[in-house]
Amino acid sequence: MGSPVEGGCREMRARNHQLGGGTMTRTIPGTSMFDGQMAMKGLALNKMCYSFNEAANRQSFLADEAAYCRKYGLNEEQVAAITARNVLQLIAAGGNVYYLAKFAGIFGLDVQDLGAQQTGMSKEEFKAKLRSYAPAGEK
Repeated sequence: MGSPVEGGCREMRARNHQLGGGTMTRTIPGTSMFDGQMAMKGLALNKMCYSFNEAANRQSFLADEAAYCRKYGLNEEQVAAITARNVLQLIAAGGNVYYLAKFAGIFGLDVQDLGAQQTGMSKEEFKAKLRSYAPAGEK
């Protein structure tokens, strides 16, 4: 008899097979799903963004962005997205929003600024949209 984990995995594979899929991912129009493939694609980019936890690294990046990107081995797509400061391009290049927030922080931006850029709204419009989802007593 196998372990409960093995049994659960078999059950998930069987359910996935019944649904006709070879993978466990779903597509959502207009989104880039951050799965294992995207994690590998964005590994260099996310490592670089993680490095921004240290002030010295943020200063080094600002002093010579191109050299800093080369140091981490970013590809052309990633460098172009960094240069453009474009969140959607960064995500499409394998960026994880939690690491991208560290990059945005260099420029005084937060996750709400990233969300606003992703949706084409101003930050105030984005915040109002978020508040509209909150239960009445929490607005």
